[in-house]
Amino acid sequence: MPWTATDIPDQSGRVALVTGASSGLGLETARALLARGALVVLGCRSSARAERARQELLPAVAEGGAVDVLCLDLADLHAVAAAAEQLGERYGRLDLLINNAGVMGLPRSLSHDGFELQFGTNHLGHFALTQRLLPLMRAQRDARVVTVTSGAQYFGRIAFDDLQGEQHYDRWQAYGQSKLANVMFALELQQRLEAEGSEVISLAAHPGVARTNLQPASVAASGSRIEPLAYRLMGPLFQSAAMGALPQLYAATAADASPGGHYGPDQWGGMRGWPTAVRVAPAALDASQRQRLWQRSEELVAEVMQRRPVVAAT
Repeated sequence: MPWTATDIPDQSGRVALVTGASSGLGLETARALLARGALVVLGCRSSARAERARQELLPAVAEGGAVDVLCLDLADLHAVAAAAEQLGERYGRLDLLINNAGVMGLPRSLSHDGFELQFGTNHLGHFALTQRLLPLMRAQRDARVVTVTSGAQYFGRIAFDDLQGEQHYDRWQAYGQSKLANVMFALELQQRLEAEGSEVISLAAHPGVARTNLQPASVAASGSRIEPLAYRLMGPLFQSAAMGALPQLYAATAADASPGGHYGPDQWGGMRGWPTAVRVAPAALDASQRQRLWQRSEELVAEVMQRRPVVAAT
């Protein structure tokens, strides 16, 4: 029997943060967790969209659960730090962190901190957020970090000599790099958690080909006459956002999800279907490259935080 949202164990008493929860996979992930009793925090860049999502989700809130919003801009590392501090002040703990938010296939632009936007948002923002939230998770039973990647990881390459696409930029290569970085981060995080004896576990998931607002945004930004046609022709391949969210929900809640596991759809070469364990991009299996990415990510985050230190509230 396939694993569905009805198989999610009771989440009563658990606090979950879902990034990018105002639409698509994040919204459906939040909906499913709320239905099983979790307190779900919607981490969104736009306060207005977050509030609309909260209102939409209110009917899904099970007894004992709740839905809250958190202003979170992953393209601004100081905003990430402020959001993590705010979450800690509100709840003092965190059981589930689902690193779901992302941008896809955009013309080259820069994050608030000067990073190529896809690498800065999809990878560095979640890297920094996770580091700041782990202290809230360490004392929790069955605490999990789930980082959402995509099939683009399989053609991704980490361009260590040009991480920000300053010498050469291809929007799909940049997207593939960010999604490969996501799964490399998830695997390396699990290794580091194990080494320190932590009971928090790290997992990764990808949605296959799921219909969200990422594809229309990418097509609109392309300026191409061909991409809109290709998008329409691919229409029958797309599964719903609710189906696409199942692998990350499985990673976040299933009792038999393995530490360091990677989950995706089970049909059509991972493009659609029910959640199952799926292969990781071979490039992500190189421990030395994962460590190199981790170190460089730490350096980039530290450089930003040193340029404009966060002033503690008094």
